[in-house]
Amino acid sequence: MIDDIEVTRKIVDRHFREFSQRVENDVAIAGAGPAGLVAARYLAEEGYTVTIFERKLSPGGGMWGGGMGYPVIVVQDQSLEELHKVGVKTEEAGEGYHTADSLESVAKLLAGAIDAGARVFNLVTVEDVLYENDRVNGFVINSSPINMAGLHVDPITIRAKQCIDATGHDAEVCRIVEWKTGSLDTETGTIMGEKSMCAEIGEKTVVENTREVFPGLWVTGMCANAVMGAPRMGPIFGGMLLSGKRVAEEIDKKL
Repeated sequence: MIDDIEVTRKIVDRHFREFSQRVENDVAIAGAGPAGLVAARYLAEEGYTVTIFERKLSPGGGMWGGGMGYPVIVVQDQSLEELHKVGVKTEEAGEGYHTADSLESVAKLLAGAIDAGARVFNLVTVEDVLYENDRVNGFVINSSPINMAGLHVDPITIRAKQCIDATGHDAEVCRIVEWKTGSLDTETGTIMGEKSMCAEIGEKTVVENTREVFPGLWVTGMCANAVMGAPRMGPIFGGMLLSGKRVAEEIDKKL
């Protein structure tokens, strides 16, 4: 016999038990795109408590759509290992390029992060930061439907020793910090904005620009290039994967 109320109770009980366990974290990540998922997997494998907050229903960022809706992505030789580590099948395409199914890539990057111990909460928007002792110490979060509807409902707060902005082109967390503190660790002290498409440059700089831009706040993936004023790259994702690995390595040194 299936009791509808018992089904409700099981969902509610598990959700709030698991959410309560993640109000204090070693690392909190805003955005479950490829860079955020790779970072979460590496850090969780090191034993850290890692939680990702994703504002959309479906994690994965722009990787789902491949190029123009064609479900294929491209990676280079140097980043191929990051897909193979989570079991993504790739095809050698010549001249140092490799292709992969975009849907398989997202699914396995997500599963890899979860299997390593990271927790992902979708439909959660980071709308502010917890700011203590002149550093970012966590996120202020709200329900995405509430946030999108513009309802005046107060958010709640989670704490983390280190925070990552992996929100892509919009650099949402960095924009909040820039607005409220007036300064980021960039050439201008502000978000410099992404430049036009140039994969050759963008793929290199997305890894180089992966860094701490405010005490306790790191950037990875396309967010790094948006904040530091570098080009966008389109449906080639090697730099995104390597950026996620780099931010995990740098945070591991801090922790």
